[in-house]
This record gives sequence, C-alpha cells and structure tokens, in this order.
Amino acid sequence: MLGRKERGQLELFITGSLRSLIPDDHVLVRVDQVLDLEWLRAEVGALSCADNGRPGIDPEVAVRLMLAGFLLGIVHDRRLMREAQVNLAIRWFVGHALHEALPDHSSLTRIRQRWGEDVFRRIFTRVVRQCQQAGMVSAEAVHIDASLIRANVSMDAPVTRHLDAVEAAHDTAEADHTARDARRSGRFKTLCRTDPDATMATSSSAPLRPACKQHTAVDDLAGVVVDVEIVTGEEHDTGRIDERLGAIEVTLGVTPGRITADTIYGVGRVFAALEDRQIEAVIPPLRAPRRKGAQGLPTERFKYDPQDNVARCPAKKRLTPRNSTKSGKWYRADRRDCTRCPLKAQCLPRGATSRRVHIVTKHAAILRARRKRAASGDDEHAIHTRHRWRVEGAHGTAKTLHGLARTIRRGLENMKIQALLTAVAMNLKKLAAALQFIRSIIENRTPPQIPAAA
Repeated sequence: MLGRKERGQLELFITGSLRSLIPDDHVLVRVDQVLDLEWLRAEVGALSCADNGRPGIDPEVAVRLMLAGFLLGIVHDRRLMREAQVNLAIRWFVGHALHEALPDHSSLTRIRQRWGEDVFRRIFTRVVRQCQQAGMVSAEAVHIDASLIRANVSMDAPVTRHLDAVEAAHDTAEADHTARDARRSGRFKTLCRTDPDATMATSSSAPLRPACKQHTAVDDLAGVVVDVEIVTGEEHDTGRIDERLGAIEVTLGVTPGRITADTIYGVGRVFAALEDRQIEAVIPPLRAPRRKGAQGLPTERFKYDPQDNVARCPAKKRLTPRNSTKSGKWYRADRRDCTRCPLKAQCLPRGATSRRVHIVTKHAAILRARRKRAASGDDEHAIHTRHRWRVEGAHGTAKTLHGLARTIRRGLENMKIQALLTAVAMNLKKLAAALQFIRSIIENRTPPQIPAAA
C-alpha cells in the first residue's frame, strides 16, 4: 500500500524512557554497563567552588560527554555538543532528558584545564585495574611501541631559528659565516610558532612534519592498553623506557614477565633496565655499527672493562676513551701497540695506524642480548609477531576510529589528556565486549562475534 505520513505533529509525552529507543548493541549502551565513575565527585571536589561561580556540571556528566565523543569518533567539543543536541544515545548516556539543556562546549575546555592530566590518568588507571579484575590483563607479556601523531598546526607554522642568532649583525659577511657554522654544528632548529611542543619528526611511514610521539604499552592477553605517555616528536623512542616500566608496575601492581618491542628499542640501556627489573626482553638487538666495505676485526672481539673504563683488543692491549657520542664512546688503541701487534693485518682497517672501536652504553647487556637472540628459536619469533598486531593494531584503531590521527588541541598537556581518553574508550569497549561474551555463555546462547576494533 502507498502510505502517507504527516510531518510536524507534536508529541507532548514520550512513553517509556530514552533507553527504550536505543538498540541494545549500541556502543554507549554496552559501555554504560561497565563504566563506574561514582568515585569521581570526591576526587575532584576540591578543584571547584561549592557555593560560588557559574552553575556547576556534574563531573560524571562531563567525563561521559568526553567519552561519548571518543567512543563515536567525535573528538571536537563543538561538533560533539551539536551532535548531542539531536542524538538520543548521547543524551541517555550522560543522563540528560530531551528538555534539559546541555553544557556549553567551552565548559569541557575549562574542566580539562582545571583537572589537568592527573585526574584523567587516574580515570585511565581505574579502568585498567577494572579490566585486570575481570581477568583481561595477565602481565605475562606486554608490548611496547611508539607512534607519531600529527600536530594540529599548519605546515606554514614551522620556522627555522638559529639558537644563537646575532640580534644585530652589521657585517653581512660575518653573519653569513656564523649561520654556516651553526648549520654545521646543528645549532639550527625548526620550531612551530603556534605549538612549540610539536617538533619536527619523521618515521618510515610518515613524512617530516610537526608531530608529537605517543608511547603505548598493550597487554598481550586481550589487548588492553596498560600505559600511555606523550612526548615531543623529536625525542628518541627509548628515552622514557625506565620511567614507563615503573609506571606499568604501579598501574598493574605486578612486574611484567616479558617485554616486547621493535628493533629501535634494542639498545644497551633498554636491555640493562629490563635486566635490573628481572624482565625477559623479546627485542631484536641492534647490530654493531659497521660501514659497508669496512675491514678489520668486528667490535664483538673487543672486551669492555667498566671498572677501568677501557676496552681490550684480542691481543689484550688497552683502548682508552677519546670522545663521547649519544649512544656511547669511542675508544682508541695506542699507535705503538698496533704497530707491533701480530694481528695488525687482520685488525686495522686500510690506511689506519691505530684501531678504534665504538662501545655503546651498557655494552655487556647488549652483548648478552645478541647471544640470546642468536640462540633463540621459533617461540621468540612467534611472540614478536604477536607484538606487531597487538600494539600496532592498537595504534591503528586509535587513529582510525577514535580521532588520534591528529591532535585536536595544542600543547603536551592537552595531548596527554586526548591520548588518555582515547585509551580509556578503547579499554571500555574491550571490557564491554568481554562482559557481553560472558553473558552469552551463561545464557547458553551462541556467543556474538566480537568486532576486531573492540
């Protein structure tokens, strides 16, 4: 039959609640079953005035609004509040009826500024422990990786600034000479005027552009994100390894049994930090630097003596430290020792009169890691294969579904809050999916398919 529907008819009453209009499999309905924020009011009560100022917003309502945005991929406050005006699921999730006015978008900004990173990190920690209590976190293996996040700045924003620029250079020739020397010594730096925390960075999958870097740790059992940290894009991936290991231990209450990471983490100080905590490292160690076509005995044949701070060659001669690098020191042998050495023909590169070797920081730790890697079998390779799809999959999900491909606000503080809320949203989705799976088993029904993005 050909029907007709008259538009514009007003309804004074809605039978039932908003919940009856929302499907049971909606992401906000599932997350609401596992989200617990009753503790939050006492936590942030001291940060607001009880009897003065603008009408207050319930802290739980504010967090639920933010989480709804990240769960639905709406990361901008203005767009989120416009969507909440007409979205029944969001209104029900935050506890607002159809006739109630929603908070202004600027209120969410003020709340983030007032609470700071600490409050949102406590929310993240509580959700991780909630997943741990549900049996979704084992801490037997934790995967660590870093990913660049494009900064919210224009490509016209970066400028090249000479750190020691002459304020007034009357002599043009002298000024040009100073600039040339600065470029050679690395005292030129590209900065972003709109966001100084966004530094120029690149990777194998991203071009050179302003970015920040997210360090992520994911538990192997169910893919729960157990640690998140944001640093500048130019900082090396291994710069915060010891700090993040401590944070993981505090969050989980136990020491992880195994840590996996990419080759870029395979340096001496990382292996030494893991050895100090008695954590097994499943990390491909970096090979000893060796130029193409280089001659002479490999660095592995030289032994480092940390007590005397010298290296010893296969002929038992001493190599003393000469100059330092970011990753270690160069050690050089005495020319007279090399001249009389019976291994001279095998050891010295072509044209050299004495041998020098580069000893990395925590040299003994990386040598042990190389020997362990050489003796490892297929099990370690299988574990590292899981690392790729666990932690790199978490990065892909965060960027594709939850708006983490680009920062939405400027400054490390704001970026940390964005990363923490993204991780909270991802963990809540996993926790809700696990609860749904358990209920289906209890009710003797066919368990639903858990989406890969969950």
